[in-house]
Amino acid sequence: MFSWTPYALVRIALVFIAGIIAGLYFPETLPIRYVDLLFAILVVVFSILTYLKWKGSLKYVNIGFVGIIALFLSGYCNVYHSTDYYRGDHFAHDTQPITYYKVRIAAQPQEKESSWKVEGDVQFVKHDSSWLQRSGKVLLYFSRKYYANPFEYGDVLLVRGSPELLNEPSNPGEFDYKKFLSYRKTYHQQFLRENDVIKICHEPNSKLVAYSIKAREWADRAIKTNVQGKQEQATASALVLGVTDGLDNDLIGAYSATGSLHVLSVSGLHVGIIYWLILLIFRPLNNTTQGKWVLAIFSTLVLWGYAFVTGVSPSVLRAVTMFSFVALARPWGQQTNIYNTLAASAFCLLLYEPYLIMSVGFQLSYLAVIGIVYLQPKLISLWQPKTWLWEQIWQITCVSIAAQAATVALGLLYFHQFPVYFLFSNLFVIPVSFVVLVLGIVVVCVSAVAPVAAALGFLLQWTIWFLNFGVFKMEALPGSLIDNVYITTFQCWLLMAAILSIVLAFELRSLQSLAVASILCVLFSILQWIHFREDIHQKKFIVYNVNGHSAWDLMDNGQVYFFADSILTRNTNKVRFHIRPNRLRNGVGQISDGKIQSFSVRLDGCRLVVWNGLRILQLEDRNFKIPLNFEVDYVIAGANAVRDLELIKALKFKKLILDSSNSFYFAERLLKDALAEGIPIHSVQHHGAFIVKLNDHESG
Repeated sequence: MFSWTPYALVRIALVFIAGIIAGLYFPETLPIRYVDLLFAILVVVFSILTYLKWKGSLKYVNIGFVGIIALFLSGYCNVYHSTDYYRGDHFAHDTQPITYYKVRIAAQPQEKESSWKVEGDVQFVKHDSSWLQRSGKVLLYFSRKYYANPFEYGDVLLVRGSPELLNEPSNPGEFDYKKFLSYRKTYHQQFLRENDVIKICHEPNSKLVAYSIKAREWADRAIKTNVQGKQEQATASALVLGVTDGLDNDLIGAYSATGSLHVLSVSGLHVGIIYWLILLIFRPLNNTTQGKWVLAIFSTLVLWGYAFVTGVSPSVLRAVTMFSFVALARPWGQQTNIYNTLAASAFCLLLYEPYLIMSVGFQLSYLAVIGIVYLQPKLISLWQPKTWLWEQIWQITCVSIAAQAATVALGLLYFHQFPVYFLFSNLFVIPVSFVVLVLGIVVVCVSAVAPVAAALGFLLQWTIWFLNFGVFKMEALPGSLIDNVYITTFQCWLLMAAILSIVLAFELRSLQSLAVASILCVLFSILQWIHFREDIHQKKFIVYNVNGHSAWDLMDNGQVYFFADSILTRNTNKVRFHIRPNRLRNGVGQISDGKIQSFSVRLDGCRLVVWNGLRILQLEDRNFKIPLNFEVDYVIAGANAVRDLELIKALKFKKLILDSSNSFYFAERLLKDALAEGIPIHSVQHHGAFIVKLNDHESG
């Protein structure tokens, strides 16, 4: 029979998390002033009842229910009071237009394809002639055409213009960047060009963070000085310091396909390796109680020192906090358990920043650790190897299986893939990345001694080459990746619940748990069947909104014909971000560009497509010529081709579609003119993607 009694902190953390989730998804349901008041009353009542129970007056009264409600409300309140938008001085509440504002760079700049991206904290805004103190975050993009070098953390800037609200996703299935940034308390952005910015001064908000960033830059230079090769340098910086700017798409894709992507960002694996090394080197200290405490404090200081050198990024801080709790709990021995320790670390992190619960890294880290802590010992007990080598192989295998089982549902939800050879890749990647991490740290530490650093750097370089070579070879194996998997958030919950029920069935030897798992699997399958019926087994016509480009798909039961300008077809990043999510949801497994000519005809300045009874005319040039009284279903106008609506009035069509290769202002003018004349029109830049199912010819 399972008992919650030994897991007090787990219960506290779960109830607190439930309150946070309620605050995130239902922020306006309960008026915060009443929630704050009720929380304060419950805390007072709980304190009084606890005192009376301690005195023996309420010996048989269970007061836990009062504490649970108070804890739940504390999570709800924590979300509200941690949300910058609810502050009265947030610049988003200003009704007058902002002409200038003063902002302080709050993070390290990130290098993008054509810009520098950086987060900033707004300090003052100007309306006409008056300056007002304000708060709030803004995401700034500096064009690399005008800003060759990025501004630094702590720079205070005077910016011309007004931050714009982030837009909702305009294509089906597209990543909701607005929601993602809202979890980081950022709701506005601005694209900056020449003469839009003046640097006023340099005043870092935190001296500690500023020095940490300098330390990370110094360590990165030390690695790149002693390691040759672009991919080798990028891998070393990512694996040792968490600097991922230099990683190319091929490298990221290979690590992702083999289930090894976690080694390229400093996380629990790296911190765990460092902690394990400390325990190994200073093992004699475990012989006395005083030595255990010395080891716990020393290891905690080393871990936080590593976090400092890696730039105190959120992922590192999360991992270091988790292992700090583990380290400080070890001297207590049997007086604590690992689940309470993990719960305590999660509670403290969420108390400081409740929005961490929506972080993919946070979710994966804690699920992976819980899976390893619970499942690995049970898996290891299934076989007792007789040699040291097989014992190490079996331990890594059990860790991989446990972590994968705990995170498989989230992996399918967020990454839409499953690495088939994750067992073999981890058997190779984890030991080699262990060597890379240790060598990288040593190279940084001895960088002042150039000959020694160069020799170790050479060894590090070839170790990384061997690591990358192995990963690329495993990616190339047939059937290495089950890709294009699509599940909903609800299906993810069903899958996790089914896995948990199966575990409970073995743990409790309960047929009821097995029956629950079966029901959940059947429900998951029914939802997947509905998805296939409603989304995949369909014929669709979709015009996407991809800024500056023309892009549209014809989908036929998992096969797609892609029409786009040549620049976009070569830009895999834009296709992956704007177009691939919809294809993923529609089960597209094959892109048939080469077969377009069989139903597509080039005319003067335009293209006619006749497909499955659908007639589409695409206008691509201002000098297009079309026959009089030509009848089509849809007209796609791009590249500012339609200078005057009179030019297409000779056509008979159901709707005029303005694609995103038109300039925004041109499309806006044409949209107004068409609406005034009663012409059915859809602008993807204004209304989002245009979607038609061929069985009903209704747009969405």
